[in-house]
Amino acid sequence: MSRLKSRALPFLAVLVTALLAACSTPGTRVVLLPQADGTPSAVAVRVKDGEEILSKPYQRATAAVGASGAPVVDQADPAKVQAEHKVLFDMQPPPPQRYTVYFDAGGTRLTPASQQVMNEALAAAQTRSGSDIVVTGHTDTKGALEQNDMLSQRRAQEVAQLFVDRQFPSKRIEAVGRGERELAVPTADEVDEPRNRRVTIEVR
Repeated sequence: MSRLKSRALPFLAVLVTALLAACSTPGTRVVLLPQADGTPSAVAVRVKDGEEILSKPYQRATAAVGASGAPVVDQADPAKVQAEHKVLFDMQPPPPQRYTVYFDAGGTRLTPASQQVMNEALAAAQTRSGSDIVVTGHTDTKGALEQNDMLSQRRAQEVAQLFVDRQFPSKRIEAVGRGERELAVPTADEVDEPRNRRVTIEVR
């Protein structure tokens, strides 16, 4: 049987089925599914005598028990895969919902427009059964790197606390700070850019 090593793939990104039909040789079949947001993914399918990398949506690797060499790779029919495994596809969680809120310069106070975005994010989180939230703080390039790291963390924690204050379980919220490392708008150092003073909220 093949051995899989996935690379940061989400739920159902790889479909693995056993070849048990009477007309089939026993073994394993792996199909790489597309990610909901279209980002690339890949999976290595390994057997005793070889390995193949699946990197295109609906590429399929078949490894028959007792066969020598690497798995056989071909392209599966998307409609057929979805029809044959409808129950599994129906079990997929909805894609994450993403929101961005912005801050006044140098602090952790949300801009007025961001208050409404917070309400929308909270409503989305409350309507998804068992949802969790990832809150990531960011800064512009004004100030020292270490100070911005701390500021971005405070911003993330401030937003996380707003969810807790509105009765969202704290254990289902992750708050992290990225400082000025992931600028929404690339700038030189020491540039006051409001679009970089933000917190991204992922409800999943």
